Amino acid sequence: MSIKLAIMDDHLLVISGIKAMLTPYPHICVVYESNRPGALMEALPGIQPDVLLLDIQMPEIDGIALCKQVKKKHPSVKVIAISSFMESHYVKQMLRNGAAGYLLKGTDPETLIRAIEEVHAGGQFLDDLIRNQIVNEAITGQKRINYEIPLTRREKEILKLIADEYSNQEIADLLFISLRTVETHRLNLTQKLAVKNTAGLVKEAMKRGIAE
Repeated sequence: MSIKLAIMDDHLLVISGIKAMLTPYPHICVVYESNRPGALMEALPGIQPDVLLLDIQMPEIDGIALCKQVKKKHPSVKVIAISSFMESHYVKQMLRNGAAGYLLKGTDPETLIRAIEEVHAGGQFLDDLIRNQIVNEAITGQKRINYEIPLTRREKEILKLIADEYSNQEIADLLFISLRTVETHRLNLTQKLAVKNTAGLVKEAMKRGIAE
């Protein structure tokens, strides 16, 4: 069954990264993409997507308020929040406003596809890190602060090489992977670690003891 997907994020690079991850999955068709919330609301009646990936933090209007607008005017659209924020109050606000899922930016392709499919089928989906944090808060009564997002072995390798001032092409040659794969990993790292540029990645590498 084909799934019509819309993507709303104020960073075009993020949209490109998501579309790249979806390439091997032809049953998920991106019917709309935008970095302007106002344009999304105007376009929704015509595109009628099944699922909307919605960024939480945007300059014109935050995704939490936009989610409420979308669900009020287009209740059949299933919303999945995508965010760098792990704090449970963001998750709870999105769910209260009608979102059916919550993903962290930098999630792997398999998790992204599973979230889209499960939400499209009428279910709910929370990123495992988010789910575990909410359960931990419920048990302990304490919110987790400074939670360190885990990285895969490959992500750690690439992060170290970035900190060592290797270019994307040099990293690709060293690890015997394509340049596009390196670029995708780099994008995922900036999203997962909630940093803006190479300097932020280097700082994270040093904080984690990956680089000196």
